[in-house]
Amino acid sequence: MKLKGKLGCLTVVLLLGAVCCAVPLSSAVNALAALSSQQDTVTDDGAGGGEGSSADIPARMLAAYKNAVRLIGREAAACRGMRWPILAGIARIESHHAQGKTVTAGGDISPHILGPLLNGSGVGDNTTEFGDTDGGRWDGTASGERAVGPFQFLPATWNGSGRDGNGDGQRNPHNGDDAALGAAVYLCGKGRNLGERDQLRKALYQYNNSQTYVNDVLGWIDTYTSAASSSTASGSATGRAKKVIDAALAMRDTPYSWGGGNAKGPSTGTCCSPSGKSGVTIRGFDCSGLTTYAFAQARITLPRSAAAQAGRGKRIPASAGTQALRPGDLVFYGYIPTQDSTIHHVGIYLGGGRMVNAARPGTVVRIDALSSMPDYAGGARLL
Repeated sequence: MKLKGKLGCLTVVLLLGAVCCAVPLSSAVNALAALSSQQDTVTDDGAGGGEGSSADIPARMLAAYKNAVRLIGREAAACRGMRWPILAGIARIESHHAQGKTVTAGGDISPHILGPLLNGSGVGDNTTEFGDTDGGRWDGTASGERAVGPFQFLPATWNGSGRDGNGDGQRNPHNGDDAALGAAVYLCGKGRNLGERDQLRKALYQYNNSQTYVNDVLGWIDTYTSAASSSTASGSATGRAKKVIDAALAMRDTPYSWGGGNAKGPSTGTCCSPSGKSGVTIRGFDCSGLTTYAFAQARITLPRSAAAQAGRGKRIPASAGTQALRPGDLVFYGYIPTQDSTIHHVGIYLGGGRMVNAARPGTVVRIDALSSMPDYAGGARLL
């Protein structure tokens, strides 16, 4: 059994923390101040707010998810429909794929990922006290229980669902291979077909009895599924739209740099993002630097900030829905989606609900789902 309010649900939010392009900060502050009774908060650069293709999964963790799918037939023969995006969706919420930890070749994760002590204090929305079941073996304390590992198992649950995923003869929730296989077994239950949406939803609800959690995980599953199936990333784009998209895609895996990038390509950036991240020593792109470069390859000059770029071409309002977009359109995100002055992010639409995106400090240029970022503010058509 999993708990509402695990490590992955303890989201820290900082106002203005996700401003990721060269938009004047004062404009965003003034616009937000105008909302006297409404406050939009967005995740900080390090809190995990806005990324989403398989590019944000460390290679060793992705290998663990795929290994679990390969082995699930051995552990749960009646299970059907298990896919690595399902495991990735859970791990994205639970531990951000063990972000910031060291994962060895054998899958061991250090330092260990530990949730808050479940003593009924209310931390992580948990108000029920859980007594110790493992003597501190997995969670490091004999005074109560903590969720453990990249999939945030309670020690008591791990005792029943834990599996040896790397063949070393141990069942360790702090090992990526073991934890991924244990999560797959738990989700499969007595023989679910996870290829059916309703059964997948029920399995996720059993993992954590929160509809918000289930919806969040399903969103990431869909994001990773889309990324996994994008064999022809430029989709149906032709002409100058294809040229823009191909230019942006050619920059995949280029580091994010606050203030970085221009019409000639990647460049070192400036200091600093609202959360203090500097691009001075990083050669790469921020979101509007990437769009400036890509459109320059089609001989279209764009202003440098995301908010200013919203004023070019034919504006597509958010109210028209994402179905109104075409490959090659700019896509925007804003604190107040109906007010262009509050736009803080821009990407390039690929089709199929995906965009080329330079998301935030610490990431690289990659393919993301439009839904992987909040505050969709419509698009603009220049091609």
